[in-house]
Amino acid sequence: MIQYQINAKITPGQFVDILGRSGLAERRPVDDAACIAGMVANGNLTVTAWNGEALVGIARSVTDFHYCCYLSDLAVDRDYQRQGIGRELIARTQAELGRRCTIILLSAPKAVDYYPRIGLERHPQAWVLERKRQIS
Repeated sequence: MIQYQINAKITPGQFVDILGRSGLAERRPVDDAACIAGMVANGNLTVTAWNGEALVGIARSVTDFHYCCYLSDLAVDRDYQRQGIGRELIARTQAELGRRCTIILLSAPKAVDYYPRIGLERHPQAWVLERKRQIS
């Protein structure tokens, strides 16, 4: 039975591990220990899914809890996908935020078809300045 926790402490190693088991590691700086440690320490809303002692899913967000929430990482272990865990992680994130707060996320290319199925809307006016580029 999957158990969910709000803001449970996880280690950078656990975070990298779930990113790897979900397939999201290919899109995250898993070889940059300082960046991963900062991501774990500074996300201010984290919902985790556990099967016993095993971390099987995570929704890691940065939010002001009033206007918007950037759900920056949604990762579910491949062995646990298609069981509603990702949907539940987002639902519990939304429950912590309240209905006034908008959730914003950027989809990994492989997950782009998932989000509309659970009720998220595509937004055509998103812009990204990659971390290795400077504003011109």
